[in-house]
Amino acid sequence: MNSLPYKIVFLGTSDFALPGLKKLIESDFVDLKLVITQPDKIKGRKKIITPPPVKILAQKYNLPIIQPKKIIEAEEKIKAINPEAIILISYGQIIPPEILKIPSKGCLNLHPSLLPKYRGASPIQYTILNGEKETGVTLILMDEKIDHGPIIGYKKIRINPQKEDFPFLKEKLANLGAKLLEEILLPYLKGKIESRPQDDKQATFTKILKRDDGKIDWQKPAEQIERQIRAFRPWPGSFTFWRNKMIKILEAKVIEEENHYPPGKIFLTKNKKMAVQCSQKSLLIEKIQKEGGKIMDGQSFINGHQEIINDSFS
Repeated sequence: MNSLPYKIVFLGTSDFALPGLKKLIESDFVDLKLVITQPDKIKGRKKIITPPPVKILAQKYNLPIIQPKKIIEAEEKIKAINPEAIILISYGQIIPPEILKIPSKGCLNLHPSLLPKYRGASPIQYTILNGEKETGVTLILMDEKIDHGPIIGYKKIRINPQKEDFPFLKEKLANLGAKLLEEILLPYLKGKIESRPQDDKQATFTKILKRDDGKIDWQKPAEQIERQIRAFRPWPGSFTFWRNKMIKILEAKVIEEENHYPPGKIFLTKNKKMAVQCSQKSLLIEKIQKEGGKIMDGQSFINGHQEIINDSFS
């Protein structure tokens, strides 16, 4: 029987991990022995060396931090701590079996979907892309397969399939994950919660998003393209081409104005607004950005590019 507090090692990198890490810092039953995060990265045109969000928060609380290029380099340090659990949130590396077997109560991963649905790298984006009406977070006991281990617990939320974009839903799920940890971690560490296996037959998988995934296919229905615009904001974004220039579509709304234009055709609505025909229905363009230009509303873009009307995106 363990006495409080429990020795914990935390693995995390992105801002999604911050509410969960903060909850652990504030928990009186947690002794946060070590924070492991990814190395600092060079970012932007000015090539500024930038620490990950988790490092910034950990430094604020004077926590021990290491940033190995590969997690296996931290094996001996973790062994020396002999933690009851490792908690991982948005870390960004696959954890090898040598690390998984160190903590007495396992490695726990907080994943932003209702597992076994949307395993993999982009669960929040695919939740929006597919027009789901609910999602959630799941705490699992990690094994050697990605997002495969038995479930310790989960929390659900309803989402607005017409409004929520990736940054908004990510923040909601990050905070929901912190609440789940607050409710379930101590009972689990005390042995009061048993994990249950996932139903692999229900599993779906998401991939790492690449730049080309943001290319808009105007042969798709307007609803699907509009969801893509919200799901892929800010990365990889949603873009098309006009006269060999990349055009980013930043915000759009589905409209049902009747016409017989081919997909990709740019036209003015009855209210003189900029719209694009899709395979089903059309998209009213609300925010748009030409390659090398400023973000504009559709009306301002038309004012500066009258020749785009009755042309087509490719």
